Amino acid sequence: MTIVAVIPAYNEEVYLRDVIKKTRSYVDDIIVVDDGSDDATSFIATSMDTKLIRHEKTLGRAEALKTGFQAAYKVKPKIIVTIYPNGCHNPDDIPKLLEPIFWLQSDVVTGEFKGHECMPVILIDKNGKKQQTVIEEACDFSESQYVGFSAFSSNTFDILKFDGAKVPVEFSLLKDVQDAGLDVKTVQVAMFASGEHSSLYAKRIGVVIPAYNEEKLIKVTVDGIPPYISRIYVINDSSTDSTAKVLESIKDSRLYVITHETNQGVGAAILHGYKRALKENMDIIVVMGGDNQMNPEQLPKLLMPIVQGKADYTKGNRLLSKEFRGGMSKWRLLGNSILTMINKISSGYWHIMDPQNGYTAISRRALSGIDIDTLFTYYGYCNDMLVKLNTFGFRTMDITMPARYGQEKSSIKYSKFMFRVSRMLFRKFLWRLKTKYVILDFHPLVFFYALGMILVPLGVLFGMYIAVAKLFLGWPVSPNSPLLDALFLITGIQFILFAMLFDMQESDKCMRDGEIETNNGAWN
Repeated sequence: MTIVAVIPAYNEEVYLRDVIKKTRSYVDDIIVVDDGSDDATSFIATSMDTKLIRHEKTLGRAEALKTGFQAAYKVKPKIIVTIYPNGCHNPDDIPKLLEPIFWLQSDVVTGEFKGHECMPVILIDKNGKKQQTVIEEACDFSESQYVGFSAFSSNTFDILKFDGAKVPVEFSLLKDVQDAGLDVKTVQVAMFASGEHSSLYAKRIGVVIPAYNEEKLIKVTVDGIPPYISRIYVINDSSTDSTAKVLESIKDSRLYVITHETNQGVGAAILHGYKRALKENMDIIVVMGGDNQMNPEQLPKLLMPIVQGKADYTKGNRLLSKEFRGGMSKWRLLGNSILTMINKISSGYWHIMDPQNGYTAISRRALSGIDIDTLFTYYGYCNDMLVKLNTFGFRTMDITMPARYGQEKSSIKYSKFMFRVSRMLFRKFLWRLKTKYVILDFHPLVFFYALGMILVPLGVLFGMYIAVAKLFLGWPVSPNSPLLDALFLITGIQFILFAMLFDMQESDKCMRDGEIETNNGAWN
């Protein structure tokens, strides 16, 4: 029996990968209809080997479903499952939709979210009478309503009209089936991700947006901030274009603009936003770019681990999978991978990747617990944050999300960037060892690191001396010299590896201790 899943998608980069991955366990084929998205939706679907059909412009969910069904008909399926990648439909509930069709010979089975806004509206009562009042209410539903998690047997394929003009297409399809006298059953299903977002309204959440010459995109960025955000801090870092005028035109009571008379750098802009957010007693502070490259739909994924007490600091990670690296050039990926390794050593967070990702969220407790006055003011501020957070024992978490590059071009000069940030990370690494393992506490790993950093360079220099003396200068070299050089190198490398191992263990211990504190209510 062939089962095909049809996934209509419009700008669904947030949950699409997870939905496809889970759905594949229950169906034979997956068809994704990209209804004119301008984010990473198409790239993710293609990278995951689904059948992708793309509308060049947005036609609406009715047309997307129709396109998906027409493509599915070609493989002559016995069942078509409609599932949306908007964070509401849980693919693990697909068996609940299929069982009544398998065992009870039902024609359509639709998911029901009892007591939640996602609950579908049944247009026809059990006696076959039309409920006009329900239809009128359904007309008020917008495209963002979470409905349409259904399974259709092959008996229904010829009667589906996909007419979403008067009522949402999800309801019109049920009406088509019931008008034909076929059987429609409902089953209770669980939420996938969206159900927990209501808890965000209980927190005071501020968003810090550094902006330098962002006249084209700053309004789009601010307008996209969700309603559960309490405050929006835009730092105009002495822009030379019309950014200030655009900000003046934005009518949002949450907006607070900080203006720099001289350009101070993105790190300084974020620092001043952080300070204002602390002054206004925000519970969680988010950092987003002013270039609309950070999808606000990703915010709950960053915020919920902090709200639930699982982390003090969360950040985006674009490097975890090929589906999420679509917009990143090979050179940018290489540079980011190198900096990831350097940052692991410097910060002590060995589980953290993509340190240059500036899409972050931090709790008030963590932000007030580190010295933000010394925050690096160049682009490496996010690396500096990780070093500080690890030094004082705060828990961090990577949140996977796709790379998103749009109209804005990066102003970073990578040769200068790599040099400055690498030099800063080395200094911060030494500061972390001194502060964390000597001043705040003591751990012998500092001796392992110190000996390793002495012996390895000594071994390299001694080896170079032996090679030059032997091969180019013809000087006599003791046969024991290469053995001594190997001893320096091997011993130094072992010291460094042992130091890294101890550092990893300390970081893991910090994460575990934080979980114990959370379970004991210390974070409430």
